[in-house]
Amino acid sequence: MPKPRRLLFAILAVLALAFTVVRAQQPAPEAPKEDFVRAHYTKYEFRIPMRDGKRLFTAVYVPKDAAGGPYPFLMDRTPYSVGPYGEDQYPKRLGPSEEFEKGGYIFVYQDVRGRWMSEGDFAEMRPHIDEKKSPQDVDDASDTSDTIEFLLKHVANNNGKVGIWGISYPGFYTSASIIDSHPALVAASPQAPMTDLFLGDDSYHGGAFMLSANFGFYAFFKPNRNPESPKPTVGFDFGTPDSYKFYLQAGNIANLDKLYLKGSNWLFNDQAKHSTYDAYWQERDLSRHMKNVHCAVLVVGGWYDAEDLSGPYRTFYAINKFNPETPTTLVEGPWVHGGWARGDGNHLGDVQFNAKTGETFRANIQFPFFEHYLKGKGAAQPKAVVFETGTNVWRSFDAWPPKAATAKTLYFHAGGKLSFEPPAETKGPDGVDEYVSDPAHPVPFVGYTTDTVPQRYMVDDQRFASYRPDVLVYQTEALEEDVTIAGPISPKLKVASSGTDSDFDVKLIDVYPEDYPDPEDASHGNKRILDAPPLHMGGYQQLLRGEPFRAKFRSSWEKPEPLTPGKETEIDFTMPDLFHTFRRGHRIMVQVQSSWFPLTDRNPQTFTDIPNAKPEDFQKATEQLFRQKDAASGVEVLVMPKL
Repeated sequence: MPKPRRLLFAILAVLALAFTVVRAQQPAPEAPKEDFVRAHYTKYEFRIPMRDGKRLFTAVYVPKDAAGGPYPFLMDRTPYSVGPYGEDQYPKRLGPSEEFEKGGYIFVYQDVRGRWMSEGDFAEMRPHIDEKKSPQDVDDASDTSDTIEFLLKHVANNNGKVGIWGISYPGFYTSASIIDSHPALVAASPQAPMTDLFLGDDSYHGGAFMLSANFGFYAFFKPNRNPESPKPTVGFDFGTPDSYKFYLQAGNIANLDKLYLKGSNWLFNDQAKHSTYDAYWQERDLSRHMKNVHCAVLVVGGWYDAEDLSGPYRTFYAINKFNPETPTTLVEGPWVHGGWARGDGNHLGDVQFNAKTGETFRANIQFPFFEHYLKGKGAAQPKAVVFETGTNVWRSFDAWPPKAATAKTLYFHAGGKLSFEPPAETKGPDGVDEYVSDPAHPVPFVGYTTDTVPQRYMVDDQRFASYRPDVLVYQTEALEEDVTIAGPISPKLKVASSGTDSDFDVKLIDVYPEDYPDPEDASHGNKRILDAPPLHMGGYQQLLRGEPFRAKFRSSWEKPEPLTPGKETEIDFTMPDLFHTFRRGHRIMVQVQSSWFPLTDRNPQTFTDIPNAKPEDFQKATEQLFRQKDAASGVEVLVMPKL
């Protein structure tokens, strides 16, 4: 499902984080010579039988230098095709990065069940079966185990050890593969793994449908017959470079499916119609099944991953909970979806990190991890290896979140003030802020025209939103000393609405000083912004974390309930983790709004079946946010002690 998708330009919008990132398993900082793989590896193709008789297409690349063995296996299982097909056809790269290609590994690539050249029926995030009672009870753990058994017996010069890795959807397959681990599977790295698509990964955030990303992805990712090799694809034609305009004119989600996909993709239909946390989503929550994981695990994610931001944390916490003795490390850097697999990782959009974080990860974290567990070299990794943005340094901890971090709340005050001091105002009209939310004019998620979900939006300047009357803005005074937060971020709001449902989108922002120096290269780092004015970082409002929350889910994800118009209610939710230092002289800002379009679908602000909402269901609503002593609103963060 929502897996990697949209990256380069309109035509490849969906191939983006889907293909480019998914194949992010193979890119390296610099491509090796075109004939390197052919010269140093022999390719074999197998159709490996599973316990139910279905055969999975598997390409295996064995080093030609037999004297250097025996070699460990390094496996990647993917729904995005393991082409090129044919034993005389070679890819330009192998493995997660160039270090592996030259390091002595047997590389294994497999089309998962029901995709491309593999037999069987494809299931979106195939549910795990805890208790298998017959050979027909198959899942990705059993398919991996059967594959490993075959490889150990049929591929010569192996050392009996297997590692597995993958990004996004292949990250899900990595996580699913290590449940009830095969004894030979000793190391795994689920990277940006899809874990729970309703609770924070690709499909829904806070109960709101991630509209633009999902439609774009499923316009490309469609069911396929098998066996079948991929054919050239044509990107979806929006008919306009402005996705805001496109989705607004399209109306509800059902219209998108009917008018533009012609009902041809049941995968998209499944995403949209399951708009509550029903059995469909619950059985696909991989975190509840992460048991009997006996191999070492390196969980990788990016602070600015627009697709699978929650998956790495859910996976990391679940493995620790069910398998406390299993060596498990969390790695988080300043990356977009799969950004650690390619490029320097030294900036995103206008924001500079002043470090080649991608290179550091590939050479000093990922490669040593597999070398240690598959070859016995080097030392194990610490519990958490994380990049601290703001100060732009790597740090290691023996737990995540760090044990030293303590909870503090940033409270909203009159006049748009924000501080760690609770409000003193007593209840009354002076202790509430309000705005009118109009679904016919939703707040955009970026301040420029685009027909995709730009990766840079996760750190984009929010000044365009702060000027709108339907966005509440609270900020601290200029900080007199650094403030470092580490871990999850938890908005705790007291609200009331004139509607029977509403979204409450909360954004945590780092406001740069007005005299902050401009970069030497004042380009915007985004070629899609045509004729952009010169970049000035003074006063820049850098988005750090933003999440929506659909109020009807305030008591239950399974059983939504309407708001009572005008009645005060609590909206408490948790946003994904962050590790950031607000530097001295900067300000901390929080913005609150009720739409974020078309990143998320529009809430009609009436309690209804949103995918099938009628035009008359979309109504204006007056939203109130309380900030009084006995009805305080704010955002809870975990603050690190001063160094």
